[in-house]
Amino acid sequence: MTTPLDFTGKSVLVIGGSSGIGNGIAQGFREHGADVTVTGTRPDEGDYLEAEDSDLRGLKYAQLDVTDRAAADELAGAMEALDVLVMSQGTVRYGREEFAREGWDVVMDVNLNSVMDCARAFHDGLAQRDGAMIVVSSVAAFKSALGNPAYAASKAGAASLVKSLGEAWARDGIRVNGIAPGLVPTKLTTVTTENPERREGALRSIPLRRMGTPEDMAGAALFLASPLASYVTGQTLVVDGGLTLS
Repeated sequence: MTTPLDFTGKSVLVIGGSSGIGNGIAQGFREHGADVTVTGTRPDEGDYLEAEDSDLRGLKYAQLDVTDRAAADELAGAMEALDVLVMSQGTVRYGREEFAREGWDVVMDVNLNSVMDCARAFHDGLAQRDGAMIVVSSVAAFKSALGNPAYAASKAGAASLVKSLGEAWARDGIRVNGIAPGLVPTKLTTVTTENPERREGALRSIPLRRMGTPEDMAGAALFLASPLASYVTGQTLVVDGGLTLS
């Protein structure tokens, strides 16, 4: 007997699924039966064997540099139709680098421009399967991020893009939704998670009194991609333990 969260026979692609939140989401789909491909910037999956936040067991791997504006089209051309596309690529620049043009451009290219590039590239493949697209943004989309204007603006743009594509592509049978994680320990958040004072301060601001995990984000992604969310589109689900409630 199948359940709404049974993805057996489904094809899933997780952009940025080689590590961090994307990796947790990829493994979540694999554990529920899906055939999952992840992308990363390194030439081969073997380059991730020593990475602490990578688990590529049972996953297919494809190299993809999302700053190459033609790369997503090339990957889409090499793949068959998709049931689920998850976009979890992301970067940040600390030390006020995002106030300079170079830092701003790097962050916007990865966090926003590449999202539209990948959405455009895989649109037809998703339309063939009445597929689901999920964009991983951040709670920074809904508040200020002191010191990181490009990160906040790019994530706000991604959340807005979810709304626009959700409306525009519903006619094509594609549901577009998003996830806005709160504080999750990844290589992008070590500035907080590996600083005891900052970490404790962050935990005091989270009502559930713990950081999120990639598995928490996987649960949200599985829901949004499943028949349980068949009447949900254009929405970004905040998964933050209550961080943004006050």
